[in-house]
Amino acid sequence: MDQTRSRALFAEALRCIPGGVNSPVRAFGSVGGTPPFIERGAGARLWDVDGNEYLDFVASWGPLILGHAYPPVIRRLEEALGKGTSFGAPVAVELALAQAICRLVPSVEKIRLVSSGTEATMSAIRLARGFTGRRKILKFEGCYHGHADAFLVKAGSGVATLGIPGCPGIPAEVSGLTLTVPYNDAAAVADMVRREAADLACVIVEPVAANMGVVPPADGFLPFLREITAAHGILLVFDEVITGFRLGLGGAQTHYGVTPDLTTLGKIIGGGLPVGAYGGRSDVMAHVAPEGPVYQAGTLSGNPLAVTAGLATLEALEQMERDEGLYARLARLGDHLADGIRRDLERLNLRLTLNTAGSMATLFFTDGAVRDFASAARSDTQRYGRYFWEMLRRGIYLAPSQFEACFVSAVHTEADLELFLRANYEALKVAFEK
Repeated sequence: MDQTRSRALFAEALRCIPGGVNSPVRAFGSVGGTPPFIERGAGARLWDVDGNEYLDFVASWGPLILGHAYPPVIRRLEEALGKGTSFGAPVAVELALAQAICRLVPSVEKIRLVSSGTEATMSAIRLARGFTGRRKILKFEGCYHGHADAFLVKAGSGVATLGIPGCPGIPAEVSGLTLTVPYNDAAAVADMVRREAADLACVIVEPVAANMGVVPPADGFLPFLREITAAHGILLVFDEVITGFRLGLGGAQTHYGVTPDLTTLGKIIGGGLPVGAYGGRSDVMAHVAPEGPVYQAGTLSGNPLAVTAGLATLEALEQMERDEGLYARLARLGDHLADGIRRDLERLNLRLTLNTAGSMATLFFTDGAVRDFASAARSDTQRYGRYFWEMLRRGIYLAPSQFEACFVSAVHTEADLELFLRANYEALKVAFEK
């Protein structure tokens, strides 16, 4: 696999960008080697600056459920671009996106658009504190809610990938307000709430953890969180930045039948452009300025290009769901891929763990069930790195980290999945050679 131009670009990037990348996991630190610099994408495929072609299962880390350069989205963007890029004033299309989200996600009665998932989750916990008058939040080990100070305590995603135990620059007084317990551990939650309820503003959770790798909720875990938070006047916040519109039009909360007080969204609602959002109960959202006293603002919030791409994406997803049962098809494709991976593991006599949730999956390089961050962290990350490069050389683009998700998108076909599986068998065989 030729990487001549990518290596040259990366060497230049190291001179002016920390680590040569603008988001840490892109640096390939946990898998080694040089990241390919991508030139373009179309459908389910990517091409890098050296002309290498890849079948993409990263989907820009989840947003591109319709694939790269989806024509209806591109056409709408071109129309919007001709009208201007930013106004710092209300536009009709941001209202249309807000109305679409409120209609599709039943728990969201009012919503505020922002520019990233981190901004959405950061704002949601500020609102939870302002609404309840309490200081502390509870999160789960290995869940990642962006890089705001409150969330970089036992976090997943790039923090887990890089093995960073904490983060310089965050005062102990701030991190001390974030409580953590293991994901899927109802007893630990109950104990923490018993001790801290009087000062606990919210519990924030990924309803399907997808930043320690994919870890679905245990049976009854999400209903338990709803019950215990409601009993103590604690707000329940679902971080659906990844799962929103990925598991269904109503997100994971509709899929699992659990209604949070606040929801954070991102990724898919921007159609590949930077967008985030937080929303929920009207009485809670009424505390957001200018309606209420909890201040949050953003010059580019509701940016006309970003919300145009997001609205076009949601409209396409709705149409596909009506016409063909999109989410059932995505689940079938996910099952097809999972069945094939499990066959490969059986053929090669490998005891690895595959977790799935709809069109998301992670192959953990460890045996035994993976139900929380401690069990995910047992994975052999060096072996994963070997597997990753063998897949990349065979034209399959996966996340350069054991602790991320593989995404099947609407543009993937069964033929694409067979290409994946042919590469998977060979890559596993090489990765486990003595």
